[in-house]
Amino acid sequence: MSRAALAEGEPEGPGEPRARRPSLSSEEQEERIAARRLRIAARLEAKRREALGEDPDAKKAEAEELSRSHKQIEESRQRLAKLLNDGTQLVTNIQVAADARETQRRAEEDELKRQRLEKLENESKTNQDKFEEITSKWGSAKEKTIPQDLWDVLNQQQQQCALLIEEKNKLISELQQELKSKDDQYVKDLKKQSDDINLLVERMEEQIRNLMKTYRRELTQIEKAFELERRELLSSNKKKWEQAMQAHNAQELENLITRMQKVEEYEKQLNQLRVQDAEEYTTIKIQLENDVQILEQQLQQMKAIYQLNQEKLEYNFQVLKKRDEENTIIKSQQKRKLNRLHDVVNALRMKLAKQIKQFQEENQTLTADYKRIVEQYKDLQRTMRHFAVVDAQKFLEVWLMNEEEAKGLMWKALEADRIIHTQQLGLPWVEPDYWFLDNVGPIVHRKAVRSASKLAQEVMALTESSQQEEEEGAVEEGRKEAGEEVKPPRHISVKSVKHILELLCDESGFLIESKLLGLLQPLERHERSLMRLDAIFAALEIDNEDDVYTLVDFFLKFKAQQVGSSQSKEWAEEQGAEELAVDAADSDEGSAALKEEGTTHRSSAASLSSLLFHPDDVLKALKAFVLDFQKPRDTRPQVRKVLEERDDSRDSEYWEALAHVIPEPKLKVWDALEAALEKYHSVLSQRSNLLTDLDGLQRQNMELHMLLRQYLTSKVNEELLIPPTHVIELMPP
Repeated sequence: MSRAALAEGEPEGPGEPRARRPSLSSEEQEERIAARRLRIAARLEAKRREALGEDPDAKKAEAEELSRSHKQIEESRQRLAKLLNDGTQLVTNIQVAADARETQRRAEEDELKRQRLEKLENESKTNQDKFEEITSKWGSAKEKTIPQDLWDVLNQQQQQCALLIEEKNKLISELQQELKSKDDQYVKDLKKQSDDINLLVERMEEQIRNLMKTYRRELTQIEKAFELERRELLSSNKKKWEQAMQAHNAQELENLITRMQKVEEYEKQLNQLRVQDAEEYTTIKIQLENDVQILEQQLQQMKAIYQLNQEKLEYNFQVLKKRDEENTIIKSQQKRKLNRLHDVVNALRMKLAKQIKQFQEENQTLTADYKRIVEQYKDLQRTMRHFAVVDAQKFLEVWLMNEEEAKGLMWKALEADRIIHTQQLGLPWVEPDYWFLDNVGPIVHRKAVRSASKLAQEVMALTESSQQEEEEGAVEEGRKEAGEEVKPPRHISVKSVKHILELLCDESGFLIESKLLGLLQPLERHERSLMRLDAIFAALEIDNEDDVYTLVDFFLKFKAQQVGSSQSKEWAEEQGAEELAVDAADSDEGSAALKEEGTTHRSSAASLSSLLFHPDDVLKALKAFVLDFQKPRDTRPQVRKVLEERDDSRDSEYWEALAHVIPEPKLKVWDALEAALEKYHSVLSQRSNLLTDLDGLQRQNMELHMLLRQYLTSKVNEELLIPPTHVIELMPP
């Protein structure tokens, strides 16, 4: 196949002409929608240009001029498609005819086989009957006592046996003759197939030549259309630029004149403002002097008012003393009122107990609903995993089908490249070693998961000094030693992980065999801790870093639950003490005490959240962890494997590499080779014509030689006085 045929399915590059515009009469819905959007955009653009005063006819004419190249591209594409379709039909006609002949031959072969089988079955039945008849007569021959009768019976049996053998030989000869005819037919079919292949190759080569010529001609026409369009656009844009520059110069001149007029007007206004400001200054100065005199008079009046107010204050002081005595009486009344309010508080506490009971019942109802929803969620997860597996299988099948087709085309292209290098160029061909040749199935990128032992080794290697800089120093050391970073979840610190691992190592010795404990005694503390952690992880079935982080998170939550329960008990005790304090204090002091209680409660919660895990709680937390996380461990890897997302970032690169397996330099070599072969073909054609002319001249020379020999050997020469032979002998050589 030629380069044009191989590149026919490749996408258009950025420099190639764009595809045809969408049409409203298309059969595809998306194309019709795109055509309507373009029409609406054209209408809006026309309205905008009309509002700005632009000429819509000029834009329309420009669009028509621009579409000239696209029309040429569309016409060329249609002609090329028609030529390609006709050529394909011409080439495939040979295959269709061969398939028809093969179908007819097989039908005839089946018919002959059926007749042959029927004939053999009939022959077998007939011969069996004859053989049984011959066999049955042997018994009667044994009963014969007269030699003459026995001789007649034996002759008759011999004749029947000879007749049976003759029929068998006749059948064998017919089958051999039919086999010979089949061999002759097979030779004829091979010759016909060879002729068809030669004809197919000739048509393909002719089609390739026609396609190359047509592609070059259409490309030349498209380039001419673009060049003509470019010249027209340059001329029209140059005219528009000159008109715009003239309009701009006129506008600048008009703006300059307007600015000069405004400058003169502003100077006049500035002079007027100066005169007006001077007059206002003198007026304000006179007014301020008058105000100063008035304020001095008011100062004298205020002094008199001060004396009067002093006398009033002394009188009010006497009045307030009397009111204080009255307030003492009112205070005693308020205490009696406070006792009544305590009774109201007790009633509200009873009501609170009822509300708590009601809330507990609602909590039980909500717990039952929660369990039901959890069951529904698990069913949904099973359904999701099932559909995920089905979708993954379908995706794999579609990928493999497309990959097989793409690689088949790729190997055809590489085979064509090998033939060109070895047969045409005479160069050694090396099969390319691309990264995608051995790939089968989707490209999978999996994240490496560290083991629990490796994570423990990195965490335990952190020193006390590096714990303060765990985001900088310790992480850099982990990178240098293990090539990876210790990156726990956001709510878990490296310090917490190390503390809990140390507690496990010290408090979980019962999970380690006694023999191993004896072997670990001579080792250093760091190595001994790592070996103990490996044994503990193996007993708890903790394999990777995710399981370690799950264990640490469970321990922290367990500690938080214990802290919360202890805080609730303390808060209940403090609440009882506050009830006694409220009975002895007034309402203002009670509110202040409640505020102090809230602040102390919050500060205690904050301090408890910062405490580390206590060694006495390790066994309790470990038991709860085993009960909660040991049973579903077998099902979690399958869920993770099914729901694992595939990285499709390199899919486009993979398919693009398959589509461009032949690089551009090799395609240029193919073009150059094609041009050289065409020149070589023209030289061979000229040489063939010259050889034909040479054969004609040789035949004429032979005829002249024969004619001259006839003249020389003719009997008429003997009657002549000077025969031609004497003249030829006297002529110089």
